[in-house]
Amino acid sequence: MPQTVVLTVLVAGAAVLYSAVGHAGASGYLAAMALLGVAPEVMKPTALLLNLIVASIATVRFARAGYFSAALLWPFALGSVPFAFLGGALQLPGDWYRRVVGVVLIVAAVKLALESMAAGTPVTRRLPIAPALGLGAAIGFLAGITGTGGGIFLSPLLLFTRWADTRATGGVTAAFILLNSAAGLTGNLASVRAVPPIAVIWAVAAAVGGLVGSELGSRRIGGSAFRRVLAAVLLVAAAKLLLT
Repeated sequence: MPQTVVLTVLVAGAAVLYSAVGHAGASGYLAAMALLGVAPEVMKPTALLLNLIVASIATVRFARAGYFSAALLWPFALGSVPFAFLGGALQLPGDWYRRVVGVVLIVAAVKLALESMAAGTPVTRRLPIAPALGLGAAIGFLAGITGTGGGIFLSPLLLFTRWADTRATGGVTAAFILLNSAAGLTGNLASVRAVPPIAVIWAVAAAVGGLVGSELGSRRIGGSAFRRVLAAVLLVAAAKLLLT
């Protein structure tokens, strides 16, 4: 019982932090489950199911606040969804891969933290369709393999290239995660049988956290604070990849 309570609290906290920047929290859920000794075969499908809940909430919240762009989403989604399905069907363990991605996320987090100190919002640039399709495919495949929605890769990409501002990034990322999580889970639908009944409680905790976090991210957090939160999210994800 204490373990269930701790994990429920961690899930809710991850949902708040991640949904504030348009993420759904899969990296946080996986880290929490690994820390508390949840069986590996349970972790990936459970994290994806929680992702679906939080990403759905975040997508609706950001869209209602006017921070969703279908024109920005569709090239990435068109490239990513088939490859997220493929990645979800594969099991490719490898410490070298997790370490490389962890280092990349740390670099991204540092860059975002430094940018948050600069005044003003960066000017956005026009999204080139062909590169977006290719990058979407690569991110989708990574998302499917790792059991995440790919938001930890898409968010820094959109901000670094200035294809979107901070809140538009949150809205697009939430929808992107929703699609990829559904595709990744569909790629290995049989794995859902491993999700324990107690996951219903975690789902409620994730939903509450998603409601709180997406409200903060879509309406109340300023641009600089938004980037700092995203930097923190990326550091959490990096720690998960490097330490588990």
